Amino acid sequence: MKPAFLTVSLAAVLVVGLAARALAFAGGAAAPSAAVEVAPGDYVLPGVIALSNQQNAGQISNSGFIVGHDGVAVIDTGGSITVGQRLRAAIRAITDKPILYVIFTHGHPDHTLGAAAFFEDKPIYVGHRNLPGVLATHGEDYLRAARQLVGDANFAGTEIVAPTLLVEGAREIDLGGRRLKLESWPSGHTNADLTIADEATDALFLGDLLFYGHIPALDGNLRGWLENLQQLKQRPIKLVVPGHGPASMAWPEAAEAEEAYLRRLRDDVGQALRKGETMRQAADGAAQSESGKWRLFDEFNPRNATTAYHELEWE
Repeated sequence: MKPAFLTVSLAAVLVVGLAARALAFAGGAAAPSAAVEVAPGDYVLPGVIALSNQQNAGQISNSGFIVGHDGVAVIDTGGSITVGQRLRAAIRAITDKPILYVIFTHGHPDHTLGAAAFFEDKPIYVGHRNLPGVLATHGEDYLRAARQLVGDANFAGTEIVAPTLLVEGAREIDLGGRRLKLESWPSGHTNADLTIADEATDALFLGDLLFYGHIPALDGNLRGWLENLQQLKQRPIKLVVPGHGPASMAWPEAAEAEEAYLRRLRDDVGQALRKGETMRQAADGAAQSESGKWRLFDEFNPRNATTAYHELEWE
Protein backbone atom coordinates (compact mmCIF):
# COMPACT_ATOMS: atom_id res chain seq x y z
CA MET A 1 0.00 0.00 0.00
CA LYS A 2 1.29 3.47 -0.89
CA PRO A 3 1.74 5.95 1.96
CA ALA A 4 -1.13 8.43 2.12
CA PHE A 5 1.01 11.33 0.96
CA LEU A 6 1.67 9.53 -2.32
CA THR A 7 -1.91 8.80 -3.28
CA VAL A 8 -2.61 12.20 -4.85
CA SER A 9 -2.84 11.85 -8.63
CA LEU A 10 -1.23 14.20 -11.09
CA ALA A 11 -4.73 15.19 -12.19
CA ALA A 12 -5.32 16.58 -8.73
CA VAL A 13 -1.98 18.40 -8.84
CA LEU A 14 -2.90 19.85 -12.22
CA VAL A 15 -6.21 21.29 -11.12
CA VAL A 16 -6.37 21.17 -7.34
CA GLY A 17 -4.10 23.22 -5.15
CA LEU A 18 -3.91 26.45 -3.27
CA ALA A 19 -5.34 28.91 -5.75
CA ALA A 20 -3.85 31.78 -3.78
CA ARG A 21 -0.42 30.53 -4.80
CA ALA A 22 -1.24 30.60 -8.51
CA LEU A 23 1.38 32.53 -10.46
CA ALA A 24 0.31 34.24 -13.68
CA PHE A 25 2.31 36.24 -16.18
CA ALA A 26 0.81 39.52 -14.94
CA GLY A 27 0.22 39.37 -11.23
CA GLY A 28 -2.63 36.87 -11.34
CA ALA A 29 -4.48 38.63 -14.16
CA ALA A 30 -7.12 36.79 -16.12
CA ALA A 31 -5.92 34.79 -19.10
CA PRO A 32 -5.69 36.57 -22.48
CA SER A 33 -8.45 36.07 -25.04
CA ALA A 34 -6.71 37.18 -28.25
CA ALA A 35 -4.78 34.74 -30.41
CA VAL A 36 -1.14 35.28 -31.38
CA GLU A 37 -0.05 34.40 -34.93
CA VAL A 38 3.27 32.58 -34.51
CA ALA A 39 3.66 31.66 -38.21
CA PRO A 40 1.45 32.32 -41.25
CA GLY A 41 -1.84 30.59 -40.47
CA ASP A 42 -0.61 29.17 -37.15
CA TYR A 43 -2.15 30.72 -34.03
CA VAL A 44 -1.81 30.30 -30.27
CA LEU A 45 -4.20 31.35 -27.52
CA PRO A 46 -1.76 31.62 -24.60
CA GLY A 47 -2.39 30.29 -21.15
CA VAL A 48 -1.03 31.72 -17.92
CA ILE A 49 1.47 29.97 -15.69
CA ALA A 50 -0.78 29.24 -12.75
CA LEU A 51 -2.97 26.71 -11.06
CA SER A 52 -6.57 26.74 -12.23
CA ASN A 53 -8.80 29.23 -10.44
CA GLN A 54 -11.96 31.24 -11.02
CA GLN A 55 -10.06 34.19 -12.43
CA ASN A 56 -8.29 32.28 -15.20
CA ALA A 57 -11.16 29.76 -15.67
CA GLY A 58 -8.58 27.01 -16.29
CA GLN A 59 -6.77 28.75 -19.15
CA ILE A 60 -3.40 27.62 -17.87
CA SER A 61 -2.04 25.92 -20.99
CA ASN A 62 -1.48 27.05 -24.56
CA SER A 63 -4.20 26.25 -27.09
CA GLY A 64 -3.80 26.70 -30.82
CA PHE A 65 -5.35 26.51 -34.24
CA ILE A 66 -4.21 26.21 -37.84
CA VAL A 67 -6.11 27.72 -40.75
CA GLY A 68 -6.09 26.02 -44.14
CA HIS A 69 -7.94 26.73 -47.37
CA ASP A 70 -10.89 24.52 -46.48
CA GLY A 71 -11.05 24.84 -42.72
CA VAL A 72 -9.47 24.94 -39.28
CA ALA A 73 -7.83 22.46 -36.94
CA VAL A 74 -7.99 23.28 -33.22
CA ILE A 75 -5.18 22.08 -30.95
CA ASP A 76 -6.15 21.62 -27.29
CA THR A 77 -9.17 23.36 -25.79
CA GLY A 78 -8.24 24.52 -22.29
CA GLY A 79 -9.47 23.63 -18.83
CA SER A 80 -13.19 24.49 -18.96
CA ILE A 81 -15.96 25.23 -21.42
CA THR A 82 -15.32 28.93 -20.76
CA VAL A 83 -11.80 28.56 -22.13
CA GLY A 84 -13.11 26.59 -25.09
CA GLN A 85 -15.55 29.39 -25.83
CA ARG A 86 -12.74 31.95 -25.63
CA LEU A 87 -10.74 29.88 -28.08
CA ARG A 88 -13.67 29.54 -30.45
CA ALA A 89 -14.26 33.30 -30.30
CA ALA A 90 -10.57 33.92 -31.03
CA ILE A 91 -10.86 31.67 -34.09
CA ARG A 92 -14.00 33.44 -35.30
CA ALA A 93 -12.26 36.80 -34.93
CA ILE A 94 -9.81 35.61 -37.59
CA THR A 95 -11.76 33.29 -39.89
CA ASP A 96 -15.26 32.01 -40.58
CA LYS A 97 -13.97 28.80 -42.16
CA PRO A 98 -15.41 25.59 -40.74
CA ILE A 99 -13.73 23.97 -37.77
CA LEU A 100 -12.93 20.53 -39.13
CA TYR A 101 -10.83 18.95 -36.37
CA VAL A 102 -10.24 19.31 -32.65
CA ILE A 103 -6.94 17.64 -31.77
CA PHE A 104 -5.81 16.75 -28.25
CA THR A 105 -2.07 16.62 -27.57
CA HIS A 106 -2.80 14.45 -24.49
CA GLY A 107 -5.50 13.92 -21.91
CA HIS A 108 -4.80 16.28 -19.03
CA PRO A 109 -7.77 18.44 -18.02
CA ASP A 110 -6.15 21.79 -18.74
CA HIS A 111 -5.88 20.69 -22.38
CA THR A 112 -9.18 18.86 -22.92
CA LEU A 113 -12.04 20.24 -20.85
CA GLY A 114 -13.01 23.00 -23.30
CA ALA A 115 -13.92 20.51 -26.03
CA ALA A 116 -17.70 20.84 -25.67
CA ALA A 117 -17.50 24.45 -26.87
CA PHE A 118 -17.03 23.08 -30.41
CA PHE A 119 -20.02 20.72 -30.54
CA GLU A 120 -21.97 23.01 -32.86
CA ASP A 121 -19.15 22.83 -35.41
CA LYS A 122 -19.40 19.04 -35.59
CA PRO A 123 -15.62 18.55 -35.88
CA ILE A 124 -13.74 15.27 -35.81
CA TYR A 125 -12.09 14.88 -32.41
CA VAL A 126 -8.56 13.46 -32.70
CA GLY A 127 -6.11 11.98 -30.21
CA HIS A 128 -3.50 9.36 -29.41
CA ARG A 129 -4.77 5.78 -29.54
CA ASN A 130 -4.40 5.58 -25.75
CA LEU A 131 -6.43 8.71 -25.07
CA PRO A 132 -9.93 7.20 -24.87
CA GLY A 133 -8.73 4.87 -22.13
CA VAL A 134 -7.13 7.74 -20.22
CA LEU A 135 -10.33 9.77 -20.32
CA ALA A 136 -12.50 6.81 -19.40
CA THR A 137 -10.34 6.11 -16.35
CA HIS A 138 -9.67 9.65 -15.14
CA GLY A 139 -12.34 11.83 -16.75
CA GLU A 140 -14.75 12.01 -13.83
CA ASP A 141 -11.93 12.91 -11.46
CA TYR A 142 -10.79 15.64 -13.86
CA LEU A 143 -14.30 17.10 -14.00
CA ARG A 144 -14.89 17.00 -10.27
CA ALA A 145 -11.54 18.56 -9.37
CA ALA A 146 -11.66 21.26 -12.04
CA ARG A 147 -15.18 22.35 -11.13
CA GLN A 148 -14.08 22.98 -7.55
CA LEU A 149 -11.39 25.39 -8.68
CA VAL A 150 -12.85 27.27 -11.64
CA GLY A 151 -16.38 27.50 -10.22
CA ASP A 152 -19.78 26.66 -11.64
CA ALA A 153 -20.06 29.86 -13.67
CA ASN A 154 -17.02 28.87 -15.74
CA PHE A 155 -17.76 25.16 -15.73
CA ALA A 156 -21.45 24.64 -16.53
CA GLY A 157 -21.61 22.59 -19.74
CA THR A 158 -18.07 21.27 -19.45
CA GLU A 159 -17.80 17.59 -20.28
CA ILE A 160 -15.35 14.92 -21.31
CA VAL A 161 -15.15 14.44 -25.08
CA ALA A 162 -13.27 11.37 -26.29
CA PRO A 163 -11.57 11.36 -29.69
CA THR A 164 -12.98 9.17 -32.45
CA LEU A 165 -10.05 9.52 -34.87
CA LEU A 166 -7.14 7.79 -33.16
CA VAL A 167 -3.49 8.12 -34.09
CA GLU A 168 -1.00 5.28 -33.76
CA GLY A 169 2.35 6.08 -35.32
CA ALA A 170 1.84 8.92 -37.78
CA ARG A 171 -0.93 10.10 -40.04
CA GLU A 172 -1.77 13.19 -42.06
CA ILE A 173 -4.84 15.37 -42.24
CA ASP A 174 -5.44 18.00 -44.92
CA LEU A 175 -7.04 21.37 -44.25
CA GLY A 176 -7.05 22.21 -47.95
CA GLY A 177 -3.60 22.89 -49.33
CA ARG A 178 -2.25 22.55 -45.82
CA ARG A 179 -1.17 19.17 -44.52
CA LEU A 180 -0.66 18.44 -40.87
CA LYS A 181 1.40 15.51 -39.66
CA LEU A 182 0.09 13.99 -36.44
CA GLU A 183 2.50 11.74 -34.57
CA SER A 184 2.00 9.63 -31.46
CA TRP A 185 4.89 9.15 -29.05
CA PRO A 186 5.98 6.46 -26.60
CA SER A 187 5.21 7.20 -22.97
CA GLY A 188 6.91 10.42 -21.89
CA HIS A 189 5.03 13.31 -20.34
CA THR A 190 2.02 10.95 -20.44
CA ASN A 191 1.24 7.69 -22.23
CA ALA A 192 -0.91 9.55 -24.79
CA ASP A 193 1.33 12.34 -26.16
CA LEU A 194 0.64 13.59 -29.69
CA THR A 195 2.45 16.25 -31.71
CA ILE A 196 1.16 18.24 -34.67
CA ALA A 197 3.50 19.50 -37.40
CA ASP A 198 2.41 22.06 -39.99
CA GLU A 199 4.28 21.22 -43.18
CA ALA A 200 3.58 24.69 -44.61
CA THR A 201 5.49 26.52 -41.88
CA ASP A 202 7.66 23.88 -40.20
CA ALA A 203 5.93 24.78 -36.93
CA LEU A 204 5.47 22.00 -34.39
CA PHE A 205 2.84 21.98 -31.65
CA LEU A 206 4.44 19.92 -28.88
CA GLY A 207 1.80 19.98 -26.20
CA ASP A 208 3.27 19.13 -22.83
CA LEU A 209 6.29 17.39 -24.25
CA LEU A 210 7.67 20.91 -23.79
CA PHE A 211 7.30 23.14 -20.74
CA TYR A 212 9.02 26.48 -20.30
CA GLY A 213 8.72 28.56 -17.15
CA HIS A 214 6.14 26.18 -15.68
CA ILE A 215 7.91 23.20 -14.14
CA PRO A 216 7.51 20.01 -16.22
CA ALA A 217 4.87 17.61 -14.89
CA LEU A 218 5.69 13.90 -15.14
CA ASP A 219 2.77 11.52 -15.59
CA GLY A 220 4.37 8.95 -17.88
CA ASN A 221 7.95 7.77 -18.22
CA LEU A 222 10.97 9.91 -17.35
CA ARG A 223 13.50 8.11 -19.52
CA GLY A 224 10.98 7.93 -22.32
CA TRP A 225 10.42 11.69 -22.16
CA LEU A 226 14.14 12.35 -22.45
CA GLU A 227 14.39 9.93 -25.38
CA ASN A 228 11.46 11.60 -27.13
CA LEU A 229 13.16 14.98 -26.75
CA GLN A 230 16.35 13.59 -28.25
CA GLN A 231 14.43 12.38 -31.29
CA LEU A 232 12.59 15.66 -31.66
CA LYS A 233 15.82 17.62 -31.50
CA GLN A 234 16.94 15.93 -34.70
CA ARG A 235 13.98 17.35 -36.62
CA PRO A 236 14.47 20.36 -38.92
CA ILE A 237 11.91 22.49 -37.08
CA LYS A 238 11.78 26.29 -37.27
CA LEU A 239 9.67 26.91 -34.20
CA VAL A 240 7.71 25.03 -31.57
CA VAL A 241 4.65 25.78 -29.48
CA PRO A 242 5.05 24.53 -25.91
CA GLY A 243 2.16 23.29 -23.84
CA HIS A 244 3.07 25.81 -21.13
CA GLY A 245 5.18 28.91 -21.66
CA PRO A 246 5.55 31.43 -24.50
CA ALA A 247 3.35 31.21 -27.58
CA SER A 248 6.33 30.00 -29.62
CA MET A 249 10.03 29.27 -29.21
CA ALA A 250 13.09 28.52 -31.31
CA TRP A 251 14.09 24.86 -31.58
CA PRO A 252 16.04 23.01 -30.25
CA GLU A 253 17.15 25.70 -27.81
CA ALA A 254 13.68 25.64 -26.23
CA ALA A 255 14.32 22.16 -24.84
CA GLU A 256 17.47 22.99 -22.90
CA ALA A 257 15.93 24.02 -19.58
CA GLU A 258 13.44 21.15 -19.55
CA GLU A 259 16.09 18.59 -20.39
CA ALA A 260 18.33 19.91 -17.61
CA TYR A 261 15.50 19.55 -15.09
CA LEU A 262 14.52 16.05 -16.23
CA ARG A 263 18.14 14.86 -16.17
CA ARG A 264 18.64 16.31 -12.69
CA LEU A 265 15.44 14.60 -11.52
CA ARG A 266 16.61 11.30 -13.01
CA ASP A 267 20.08 11.54 -11.49
CA ASP A 268 18.93 12.64 -8.03
CA VAL A 269 16.24 9.98 -7.76
CA GLY A 270 18.68 7.36 -9.01
CA GLN A 271 21.18 8.42 -6.36
CA ALA A 272 18.48 8.29 -3.67
CA LEU A 273 17.64 4.73 -4.70
CA ARG A 274 21.28 3.69 -4.60
CA LYS A 275 21.57 5.14 -1.10
CA GLY A 276 18.51 3.23 0.04
CA GLU A 277 16.43 6.34 0.69
CA THR A 278 12.67 6.10 1.05
CA MET A 279 10.26 7.50 -1.49
CA ARG A 280 9.47 10.34 0.90
CA GLN A 281 13.14 11.23 1.20
CA ALA A 282 13.54 11.19 -2.57
CA ALA A 283 10.46 13.34 -3.02
CA ASP A 284 11.79 15.89 -0.54
CA GLY A 285 15.33 16.06 -1.91
CA ALA A 286 15.33 15.42 -5.65
CA ALA A 287 16.05 18.25 -8.10
CA GLN A 288 16.15 20.94 -5.40
CA SER A 289 18.97 22.65 -7.28
CA GLU A 290 16.35 23.47 -9.95
CA SER A 291 13.87 25.08 -7.57
CA GLY A 292 14.65 28.69 -8.41
CA LYS A 293 14.32 28.12 -12.14
CA TRP A 294 10.66 27.09 -12.35
CA ARG A 295 7.28 28.41 -11.33
CA LEU A 296 5.01 26.04 -9.36
CA PHE A 297 8.05 24.00 -8.33
CA ASP A 298 6.71 23.07 -4.90
CA GLU A 299 3.37 21.98 -6.35
CA PHE A 300 4.80 19.58 -8.93
CA ASN A 301 8.36 18.53 -8.08
CA PRO A 302 7.49 16.13 -5.21
CA ARG A 303 5.01 14.32 -7.45
CA ASN A 304 7.56 14.18 -10.27
CA ALA A 305 10.12 12.65 -7.92
CA THR A 306 7.59 10.10 -6.69
CA THR A 307 6.70 9.07 -10.23
CA ALA A 308 10.38 8.82 -11.16
CA TYR A 309 11.07 6.74 -8.02
CA HIS A 310 8.41 4.20 -9.04
CA GLU A 311 9.93 3.99 -12.52
CA LEU A 312 13.60 3.81 -11.61
CA GLU A 313 13.36 1.44 -8.65
CA TRP A 314 12.66 -1.42 -11.07
CA GLU A 315 15.72 -0.77 -13.23
